[in-house]
Amino acid sequence: MVNAMRSAIVKVFSTKHSLTLPATALSYIEQTLRENDIPEDEWLVGLEFWAREYLKGEDSSSLVSLPALKRAYESLQVGTNDDSQIADPAEINVENHFEIIDSFDMPPVHFDAVRGGFTTAKAKPSIAGQASSRSAFLRERWGIIKEVILRNENFTPPAIGGHDRSNYLKLTSTRNLLGRAGQLFLLFGMLSRDMEGRLCLEDGEGRVRLDMEDAVPGEGLFTEGCMVLIEGEYTIDETIRVLAMGHPPSEKREVSRNLHGHTDFLGTGAMSLKEEQKYTPTVLANTQVSFVILSDVWLDHPRCLPALRKLFEGYAGAAEYRPMAFVLCGNFCQRGWEGQGGLKRYTNSFNALTDLLLQFPLLLSSHFIFVPGPLDPWSSSTIPRPALPPAMTARLTQRIPKARFVSDPCRIRYFGQEIVIFREDLMGRMMRNLVGVKDGQSDEVDMKRYLVQTILDQSHLSPLSLSIRPTLWEYDHALRLYPMPTAVVLADKYERYELTYEGCHVLNPGRFVGGSGGEGGEFEWSMYYPATGRSERSALTLDD
Repeated sequence: MVNAMRSAIVKVFSTKHSLTLPATALSYIEQTLRENDIPEDEWLVGLEFWAREYLKGEDSSSLVSLPALKRAYESLQVGTNDDSQIADPAEINVENHFEIIDSFDMPPVHFDAVRGGFTTAKAKPSIAGQASSRSAFLRERWGIIKEVILRNENFTPPAIGGHDRSNYLKLTSTRNLLGRAGQLFLLFGMLSRDMEGRLCLEDGEGRVRLDMEDAVPGEGLFTEGCMVLIEGEYTIDETIRVLAMGHPPSEKREVSRNLHGHTDFLGTGAMSLKEEQKYTPTVLANTQVSFVILSDVWLDHPRCLPALRKLFEGYAGAAEYRPMAFVLCGNFCQRGWEGQGGLKRYTNSFNALTDLLLQFPLLLSSHFIFVPGPLDPWSSSTIPRPALPPAMTARLTQRIPKARFVSDPCRIRYFGQEIVIFREDLMGRMMRNLVGVKDGQSDEVDMKRYLVQTILDQSHLSPLSLSIRPTLWEYDHALRLYPMPTAVVLADKYERYELTYEGCHVLNPGRFVGGSGGEGGEFEWSMYYPATGRSERSALTLDD
């Protein structure tokens, strides 16, 4: 039986279509045929469809890769014709299209400025990166955003000259400023400081000092490390007298996916926009799928576990609306792990949470995702942060089948959607390091909108200088927001909010414990619904 099955696979894939099957791919095909009880007389027909679907893929090669083979199989489930959509979305198992991605597992995708596209490095990134990586990742960040700017309609004149060609904007590099004092220029670069502490603009070719006395900042938050567009006059003092400053334009997810749909940014396999759209009916049909997102879950707080018990009781009793995933963000203890008994405190807290979860067997089919906070072990000032150590979480991962401890940030892929989870007190850090902000805009609603606009226009979770927020040089790709995600969770100790900017939904679930909940008030969190791409506030009180 096994020999006959393997012979049929080799006959279709290798002999007929000249494809090389690694052992993992061959085993996956055999396993799929057995699990679906495909009759032997239908093997050749089914394998032929599978091989053809694989060859249609944008990243297909003669050496069959397991992710591409899986995507071909998934495409067969939703229909292989170009005009077809899902025949019956209810037949698709959504669990097969749900993945959790750790930052340290993401492929090292680098931007090639010469080709104007992305390549995946063969060497694995290192936490102790090479000296060349120190400048390389900043150049890549600058290059990605510059490509977005040059594709913007305001910077793209028609190929054939017209009367309005002079109305289009044009960037000038810092190298081309010399000898042109008294002229106005539009520059793009990164805000930084020189050795004397003066504010400068750096681009890929040099640096120029900025005179901000007459500057009029646009909307958003401007800090050192931000990539900005600056309009100003070059003076005889070799400085730019800044007249206006703004963030670069953002690029919607659909545009980026059309350009780079063949690039595997997450390590789950590349998916073209056309292939992604096949799953849209399934996503829209599964309106019951939801993600519960909590932040500042202080497990050692006396009111936290009773509040979690009440929360779990509510979801366990709602069979039709049972969440697909619970995302719990740190800090998981009030004072963090430092100090006497820190390791024991964390271990006991997670053991207590394990005992609580085991009392709700109906919820154990859900995923439980744990994202560390700034004070959780073994936290440092650098990002991304690794997952919590197994020494204190071993019992939970052994007893709870779908529990996963991941890095900060991490990502969730649900069909073609990408949800970024980031636990960082970003609002306070940005506000403490402002270089400029639009006059008269101190309203909190504007600050929330400005923060969301800033990180999405910057295409990065931490648009700050390395001296303010150090990052692991060779893992900076895990902090990118390009292509723009479907949703971003900015779990912050700042008050909760939800905003949608350029089609990307951004939310802060608020503090589950540590805010009003710690004083006997409400415990709040957020529910995210992939079918609508929106979130809503949820809350409970122990006094109800």
